[in-house]
Amino acid sequence: MVNRNALVAVVRQELAEARGAARAVLAAAESARGEALDRRRLVRDAYATCLHQLAEARDTSRRDIQRRYQYETAKLTGNVRRLAALSATGASGAPWRLWAPSEPERGSSPGLLRVGTLTLDESAPLLALIPLLDAAHLDLTGPTGTVDGIITGLLLRALGSTKPGDVQLTVYDPEALGGTLAAFAPLGISFVGPGGLGPMLDEVVEHICRVNETVGHRTDPWRVVVLLADVDDLSPAHRAQLDRIARTGVACGVHLIARGLPLADHPTVVRLRATEEQIATCDATGELEIRLDPPPPAERVTAFCLATAERMRAGPPPARLADLEPPTLWAESSTHGLLAPIGDSTDGSLIDVPLGDDPPHALIGGPSGSGKTNLIYSWLAALATRYGPAELALYLLDFKEGVSFARFVPGPRDPSWLPQVRLAGINVNGDREFGLAMLRHLAEELRTRAQAAKRHDATKLSELRAEDPAGTWPRIVAVIDEFQVLLGGRDAVADEAVTLLEDLARRGRSQGIHLILASQDVSGIEALWGRSGLVGQFTLRIALPKARRILADNNLAAAVIPRHHAVVNTESGTAGANLVVRLPDAGDRLVWRTLQRRLWRMRPDGCEEPRLFDGDAVPRLPAAYRPAGPVPDADTPVGSSPGAVLGERIDVAARPARLRLGRMPGRNLAVLGTRTDEACDVLAAAALSLAAQGPAHFSVVCLDPDAGRAAARLVAELPSADWHDDLADLPVLDIPHYVLGYALDAGTDHAALRRLVTDGPENRTHVLGWWRSVARLRDSLGGPAARLDPIGAWVALDVQGADLTPLYPQPGGPAWYPRTRRALFFDRAVHRTPEVIIPYEVNSDHT
Repeated sequence: MVNRNALVAVVRQELAEARGAARAVLAAAESARGEALDRRRLVRDAYATCLHQLAEARDTSRRDIQRRYQYETAKLTGNVRRLAALSATGASGAPWRLWAPSEPERGSSPGLLRVGTLTLDESAPLLALIPLLDAAHLDLTGPTGTVDGIITGLLLRALGSTKPGDVQLTVYDPEALGGTLAAFAPLGISFVGPGGLGPMLDEVVEHICRVNETVGHRTDPWRVVVLLADVDDLSPAHRAQLDRIARTGVACGVHLIARGLPLADHPTVVRLRATEEQIATCDATGELEIRLDPPPPAERVTAFCLATAERMRAGPPPARLADLEPPTLWAESSTHGLLAPIGDSTDGSLIDVPLGDDPPHALIGGPSGSGKTNLIYSWLAALATRYGPAELALYLLDFKEGVSFARFVPGPRDPSWLPQVRLAGINVNGDREFGLAMLRHLAEELRTRAQAAKRHDATKLSELRAEDPAGTWPRIVAVIDEFQVLLGGRDAVADEAVTLLEDLARRGRSQGIHLILASQDVSGIEALWGRSGLVGQFTLRIALPKARRILADNNLAAAVIPRHHAVVNTESGTAGANLVVRLPDAGDRLVWRTLQRRLWRMRPDGCEEPRLFDGDAVPRLPAAYRPAGPVPDADTPVGSSPGAVLGERIDVAARPARLRLGRMPGRNLAVLGTRTDEACDVLAAAALSLAAQGPAHFSVVCLDPDAGRAAARLVAELPSADWHDDLADLPVLDIPHYVLGYALDAGTDHAALRRLVTDGPENRTHVLGWWRSVARLRDSLGGPAARLDPIGAWVALDVQGADLTPLYPQPGGPAWYPRTRRALFFDRAVHRTPEVIIPYEVNSDHT
């Protein structure tokens, strides 16, 4: 019993433990189940969150991709649209409702041609463009009516975007006998009927061969050959010729447009396939479908062809002055020469005129009214737009009565000037001395360049510029209009001018100095013919209508050219070397002013204003030669030889003519002549310039009532001056003393005058007097036997050269023919020959 109870107890104990273990396992399982449920809930929540996040990321990425797609699509579409607009400008790409012919820019290449539109999405359609001129042949297939409409549109666009006559049409239309493209008949196109295909292909191939023989340089118009025939099989000969044209035609300006005649495969062959629904595909647009444009209105084609035919009969319009401008201003270098157009040929291409080592100089001729000035303006405009002031320097001289070159320098209404101009001379027909001064200046420049070239072991300008890049060596172009005035006459001026011209023409070519001589008078051209050493250097000849003696005797081109044309010949005028040029209108002052101001605003720092010499203008005494400020005192040091300014020298630089008044015998001045105003101006300029240099005293003696007002004005302006009625009782001073005598030949105290001019200079007293003739001067100094040595310098106004013999070291007197506002100045201590000066304007109301 005990064992039984113990066993029961054990069982119970074990059952209790089992139940406890079961409950523990159950609790653990419940706990694990709860944890699993929690994990499942967390996983589901995380999954839902991930799904939500992924959906948001997907939607964000989709929206971003959509935005980028739309942006890139819009950007690419815009780029393509802009590129299409640039590739098919004007008549090449305008819709028919807005279409009008457009003149191409000079030198531009043909663009693409519109055939329809491309639709990519909801944005505006893009232009569907295909190439033709200088780019491709076209092989068109599809319904005959649709293809013929495409061809009509392409031809109208090609013709409307080129100049009249630049495209020649040949149409092979055996079925319609030319009726398919009959609207283009006014343009003089060639229609080829049945049986004419072989000869036409042979002629086109011969044309291609001729172009190839010129090393591919095509000068003829484009040739577009339209083949309208449904021919499946061609003869081997015809097929060979057609294939040859397809291979080589584009490079020679020959293009095929074929409908029904399949062209052989070649990179230059573009194929377009059309359908009845006005939809097409093309090699040039890939798989994109083209919605074809309708054919152009028939009335528009007819009107265009009639208007173009009329323009072709009239010929192309001449070039405008703006057409002579390069794409970029001042982009050319003159190291190896100058090259610029002066007009265009009859086909509209610009004609360049060279200046350099060969040809070095130019000769221009043409009668009055033939356009010589207009030609020079055109040439200068082309040069000035291509070569900047560091590359080109212009010296302009006009010997006819006029102001042709005045527009290139600053004026009262326009402060601008042509930056390349260094010197301009106008109205110099009476001042041959200024032309001589310019030639002397150029000769000095030639010597400077030759010496620099010798130092650098160079022989010509291009080598000198290479060896001395830091130096400023622009090419110089000197234009002398009516040059025969300078060479006319048998005097020292003409002799020296010829010598200088010959030297400049012979040696200037290698140092970048070029001469352009122009004349409207045949006698002017003949002035060179007796000087073979000079005329032989002018190998560039430009003859205007009816010009004589410019070209060779057997060259009659100048006699037959119309107005506004010129013959350019770089072989000394020999027949066979002519280029006929149509000149633009370069005389419009507004057009010139606009161009000149553009160049003026581009001028570099330090670009100096050009020197203008106007033979009709009277220079005024500069303020620098007038006394200013307080009166100098006697303690102020004085130079040993003060200089009296007498007038302006006729020279390249506007410099005064000076008379040094030192303490040497003969340092007195005689002004000779009857022109009262000019004599008073010379004396006033001398006195005022002396007063501006330091302490001095002036004694004014006026013996002519007509000069009284001028003498009184001078006394009022001088810092220290007194008035005397004669030469007696003049003060003795320790400072320079200048006696200004007006009409001293009217005085009676000749002895006092002789003492002054003889003994005065040593005591710093100088006489500056006016006598109305040389004979009266001699009488004042002692009569016919008197020596004139005390007069060391003189200024002659209206006195003939022979009358100056007593004052001149050479027998017969100087070669001097008086003219208004010109004087002859001679200083025995300085001059070997006298020089012509222009008396300053001093006493007028303008000063």
